[in-house]
Amino acid sequence: MNSFFQLIITKRMDYSATLDYLYKQLPMYQRIGAAALKPNLDNTYAIDQLFGNPSKKFKSIHVAGTNGKGSVSHSLASVLQSAGYKVGLYTSPHLKDFRERIRVNGAMITENFVVGFVQKYIECEAKLSPSFFELTVIMAFDYFAQQEVDIALVEVGLGGRLDSTNIISPELCVITNISLDHTNLLGNTLSEIADEKAGIIKNNIPLVVGETSAETENVFISKAAQHLSPIVFADQDFYFTNTENVVFRRSNQSEVYLQNIDFGLKGNYQKKNLRTIIASIDLLRKAGWKITDIAILDGLKKIIHQTGLLGRWQQLNEVPKVICDTGHNEAGVSEIAQQLSELDYDQLHIVWGMANDKSIDSILKLLPLEAAYYFTKADINRAIPSEELQHIAKKFNLKGKAFPTVKSAYEAAMKAASKSDLVFIGGSTFVVAEVV
Repeated sequence: MNSFFQLIITKRMDYSATLDYLYKQLPMYQRIGAAALKPNLDNTYAIDQLFGNPSKKFKSIHVAGTNGKGSVSHSLASVLQSAGYKVGLYTSPHLKDFRERIRVNGAMITENFVVGFVQKYIECEAKLSPSFFELTVIMAFDYFAQQEVDIALVEVGLGGRLDSTNIISPELCVITNISLDHTNLLGNTLSEIADEKAGIIKNNIPLVVGETSAETENVFISKAAQHLSPIVFADQDFYFTNTENVVFRRSNQSEVYLQNIDFGLKGNYQKKNLRTIIASIDLLRKAGWKITDIAILDGLKKIIHQTGLLGRWQQLNEVPKVICDTGHNEAGVSEIAQQLSELDYDQLHIVWGMANDKSIDSILKLLPLEAAYYFTKADINRAIPSEELQHIAKKFNLKGKAFPTVKSAYEAAMKAASKSDLVFIGGSTFVVAEVV
């Protein structure tokens, strides 16, 4: 047996040592960036085979997209759970606990399973040199297979075509939207990025695309045609009235598809995700999944409670009001800035940190000028040093101080804020992870 596991003394240390192996022994995108990615799925298929091909032992829904794929995955999982199904959920990255990535009916994967899976892999001595993501994807699939889930929501990690999740044969494929992000890996135009994400489309499997764009619509239509896959554009099939609690089908504008919606996710951008969710549920119903209106309403209302979703326009404190959001690219930050402008407060305080693979200038120019900024750096290698971020922000007349840690920046913002002020924390998933 690998000497790493000969050092195990207690069950608690078992899990701690296993996480140490996953984080430090395996290449991890969050730590080293693009060097952790592979140009093919060979490793993923090989690890899947080592564990008896668990990817083939459960039904699934595959969710890709630039923004919203986590919210859509969690929402669909919650609705299916309310409908009485046993539901797996694989998402990434996690915010506080590695086990957030892998859930069944909202409950996180057990520590014992994580330890056992990794130990079994090491004992195989496969010498595959997997990445963190390759190994944890198959861990999730093995867990779902052993738990005998009725269906699992599987969120793409990055892109689609070459993502390790792209070995499943799903019941439904969902692509939420396309905007500029990870351009160094996925392409410099919306059509190039759409082409990569369209790589999840499978033969004869229905596809939901959340948002229509002139630059991407034909990419999806063409790819779907090649795979003989029926395609639905959610924003063309469904719409809301001037409130968010009634949804209509466009083909029959007098038909109320669902009403009295109380969505547990409160960001304004969630209205776009809600169309994608409804369109996906509509196709699942047509395929024979038993999902009542009551189950939909219950699942949408209880999403946070039932799936443990964190960091989506989440309120952390009432006085002063503190809100965080994981939006971290141009499209996401644009939505955040718009919603901030609609709120009432005396002074806005923004705790802000970013990863170095983002379009820094394009994002900073979207932020409000009147805010007091607390520039910071999340505890990951890809984070921009706070002083450097502060310097770049000056070009856009964003004024504030630099802090070495998220904790110190947050504490400074809270100390400066009066009862009627608003504190916002964002810019990076990893900044939010340190405060939720």
